[in-house]
Amino acid sequence: MTNPFFEPSTLPFGMPPFADIEDEHYAPAFEKGMAEQLAEIEAITAQAEAPSFENTMIPLEKSGQLLSRVAIVFFNKTSADGDAASDALEEVIAPQLAAHNDAISLNSALYERIRSIHDGLDSTELDAEARYLVERYFTEFTLAGAGLSEEAKATLRDYNSRLSTLTTKFEKNLLADTNDLAVVVDSIDELDGLDASEISAAASAAHDRGLTGKYLITLILPTNQPHLSVLKNADVRGRVMAASRTRGIRGGKFDNRELVLEIAKVRSQRAALLGFESHAAWVTADETAQNPQRVADMLGKLAPAAARNARDEHAALEKLAGTEVTAADWAYYAEKVRAEQYNVDTTQMRPYFEAERVLRDGVFFAATKLYGVTFSERRDLPAYHPDVRVFEVTDEDGTEVGLYTLDLYTRDSKRGGAWMNSLISQSDLLGHPVIVTNNLNVPKPAAGERTLLTYDEVNTLFHEFGHALHGLFARVTYPKFAGTNTYRDFVEFPSQVNEMWMLWPEVLDNYAKHYETGEPMPREIVERIQASAAFNEGFLTSEYLAAALIDQAWHRIGVADDVTDVAAFEAQALAEVGLDNPAVPPRYSSTYFQHIFANSAYDAGYYSYIWSEVLDADTVEWFTENGGLTRENGDRFRSRLLGVGGSKNPLEAFRDFRGRDAELQPLLTRRGLN
Repeated sequence: MTNPFFEPSTLPFGMPPFADIEDEHYAPAFEKGMAEQLAEIEAITAQAEAPSFENTMIPLEKSGQLLSRVAIVFFNKTSADGDAASDALEEVIAPQLAAHNDAISLNSALYERIRSIHDGLDSTELDAEARYLVERYFTEFTLAGAGLSEEAKATLRDYNSRLSTLTTKFEKNLLADTNDLAVVVDSIDELDGLDASEISAAASAAHDRGLTGKYLITLILPTNQPHLSVLKNADVRGRVMAASRTRGIRGGKFDNRELVLEIAKVRSQRAALLGFESHAAWVTADETAQNPQRVADMLGKLAPAAARNARDEHAALEKLAGTEVTAADWAYYAEKVRAEQYNVDTTQMRPYFEAERVLRDGVFFAATKLYGVTFSERRDLPAYHPDVRVFEVTDEDGTEVGLYTLDLYTRDSKRGGAWMNSLISQSDLLGHPVIVTNNLNVPKPAAGERTLLTYDEVNTLFHEFGHALHGLFARVTYPKFAGTNTYRDFVEFPSQVNEMWMLWPEVLDNYAKHYETGEPMPREIVERIQASAAFNEGFLTSEYLAAALIDQAWHRIGVADDVTDVAAFEAQALAEVGLDNPAVPPRYSSTYFQHIFANSAYDAGYYSYIWSEVLDADTVEWFTENGGLTRENGDRFRSRLLGVGGSKNPLEAFRDFRGRDAELQPLLTRRGLN
């Protein structure tokens, strides 16, 4: 069989040959890829020569290229366009890959070679990136358990295999339950408050499921759903919120409660085996936070002020409503208070946020102004789904940067949320170019109608494009450091910084134009939005902190802790920090907390967003003080932060850019927590 994965792609930039890939290609490519990499590792450890950077680290970095090619494409498919065949294969392949990774990271002979090179670093003449590569491998292998006894390693392998199966099952359950819980609406009158494009998207979604003449409100990943801010029908708002909150707890085959309990327990057992008191301690040992107490200290400082602000906001909402305001009602009445206090109605902004213009005249425009890059669409390069668009990115001097792909729309085959990943990761050692992709979940209107984005969707697009720029601009020697391969509690920083350009006057004026008339968004709307920047921050900070603290609570349990009730455990965790306000539910509850219980790698790390936001807020202050959207500023940020990828300690990279460590005050001011 001719398998398109067996050789590198010959398409421009190494674009995977999606048109040639069939379901039957994946399993043989995984099998051969794992076998090839294990043979490559065996060749390293079988050498008689003393360990050196050239005979150990270089071949280690070159190993597994076939496996990488198939894994990247396959897991992109399962997250962005999964089907029954890929779901079935993922359940089979996940434990196999866990065992394969263990066979490398727990290889005693390989670990001893790395240790030998690490111990002799001071006597070598390696450059800074090569030294850092050795340091990272040694740290990661040590934390992975490479130094354990063979008996302990056998137990560790069992834990890792079990976790790969459990987290895969959690993600599949969540996608299925989210699709199943989409809210069916019989009458257009019940959708009062939605605009024409939103109603069109709801009708189209219903039609796709054979519900002719009805309307379907699909769910996004977080607890709060976009339509809650505009739906006038309280009963429909209640149904949408109830659907969101009941994901994973309805009993039956999609119930995630037992999975949550078992995942948390197995993670605690694994941490104990590795010598840590909790999973959170094990995770943070290799993050900038260093230990869970530092995380707890920061979250603990922010939670009381956020909870206080949320209570004040709640009182204001109920005063306006003249009745009880529930979690389902919060967004609706918050928009009314925003309109009353600041004369701001974010729904009025949607006609000015036509998706194509936001992309080309907003997101791309800001990148061109800052970094000199330009974007041209490549319709000749097939992607993995008809909705996916491909753009070639070029530097000002004509140098190729890479490819950017955008998968904007929601569909039943795509998991919730928004994310960036790489289809090809740049590396000088391997001669690889770079291809990055952004995924969002914007409802798709009927054919021929414009896609109008909400304020939050525009913000999300700018955010995810910040990740894309990180992936596109990183220029490193070794594959390990490519793109966004840096500490988890640092990786959100560049994407959060990129959000600032959404409302930057020069950028906003260029893209925020009415989709029918072409008229620019009135300046007074923008000024009122900026004046209301801290509005509702009590709610937003509280819902985020609640999720981060739930994550920490699950992952600070020890092996002796016996947790049997998911809802009770979650409630207690929130009550202990004063965030148990029923009107302000956590951004994610445990049974649909994909970031930490699926394969999203944020377990014990959801704090990363606000941890990184300290750097972000301080950086936004620097840009503002230094002239904002200029090539000089962009080139500095690109060369000293984005361009280094993961090839140096990220806090050192930040100091190199900022000239000092980050300060907390800009974040407190931004979130109204002074």
